[in-house]
Amino acid sequence: VLQKGLKENFADAQVSVVDCPDLTQEPFNFPAKGICGKPRIADVGGVPYLIPLVQKEKVYDLNTVAKDIELPGAFILGAGAVSSKVLGVNAELIPIVQTKSEKKPAVNGSYVAQINPADKGCLLEKYSSKYTDCEFGLLANLYASKGQPGKVIEVKANGRTGELNFVSCLRQTLEKHYGEKPVGMGGTFIIQKGKAKIHIMPPEFSACPLNTDEDVNNWLKFFEMKAPLICQPVIVSRDPGFDLRVEHTHCFSHHGEGGHYHQDTSPDSVQYLGYFQPAELLFRIDRPQETHLVGRD
Repeated sequence: VLQKGLKENFADAQVSVVDCPDLTQEPFNFPAKGICGKPRIADVGGVPYLIPLVQKEKVYDLNTVAKDIELPGAFILGAGAVSSKVLGVNAELIPIVQTKSEKKPAVNGSYVAQINPADKGCLLEKYSSKYTDCEFGLLANLYASKGQPGKVIEVKANGRTGELNFVSCLRQTLEKHYGEKPVGMGGTFIIQKGKAKIHIMPPEFSACPLNTDEDVNNWLKFFEMKAPLICQPVIVSRDPGFDLRVEHTHCFSHHGEGGHYHQDTSPDSVQYLGYFQPAELLFRIDRPQETHLVGRD
C-alpha cells in the first residue's frame, strides 16, 4: 500500500519489512534499541492550548503519559512543545525518552530546538544537558512502544516528483486505501540528502491572538536546514472524531539544526530512509474543550 502511494509522489520508492536497526547506534543514539512491543499513539493536549492565546498552565509529564497509555517504562518518540515553566521560554521539543519503570529511572534523550537569542538562528540542545525532568507543555503527538527490536516497515524514497511531503504522502496513502478505518504509525526517518523547510516557535508567546494560519505563519520562524536530519513522525490516517493532529513531525541533527518538519526544499536530490511500526492503540489525553483547525500544519 505504502509503496504504491509513494511512487506517485517520488521518483523511486521501496517499502519492505526488515529487522529494526539498533537505534542506540549512530545516527540515532536513542536510549532504546527498537520501536517494537505494544506500539501505541498518544495525542496529548492540542494546538488550541497554544493559539489563539497560550494556556501556560498546560504542563504534562512523559512518565505520567506512559502510565496513562498503560505502558509504564515505554520508549516514547514524537513531536511536542517544551514546558515553558521549565525552560522559561517557548520552544520545540523533540521527545526521545525511555520513561521510568519500577526498576529503572527515565533516560531522557530528547532535544530542544529554540531561537538563539544571540543570532536569531537555530539553537539545538540536548534536553538532559540542562534539565532533569521529563515534562512538556501544551501539546504533543507521541509514538510509544516497549523499545524492543523486531520487524518494522522500512521505507526508502528518493527524488520527490509530487507536491506532498514525505509524511503527508504516507498518511494520505493510508487514508485513501483504508478509508473510514483509522490507521496510525510512528517511528523515525532520516533525511539523508538534501535540505528541508523547518520551523521553530519564537521564545515569546504571541501577545495578540493568532486567529488564522496566516497569523501563525507570520509568528513562526522558518529555516532551511540541511541533511542529515533525524525525524520523529506520528501519523494517523484519519481522525475518528477525537480532534487529533493527524500528522506531526519534529527532527534533530548532529550539526546543530532541528525543529518542526514541513517539506524538503531540494526535491531532485532528497533521500528519505524510515522505519515505521503500525500502532495497535490510540489514546487521546486532555482533549481541548474549545477547538479549531488553525495551526495544524
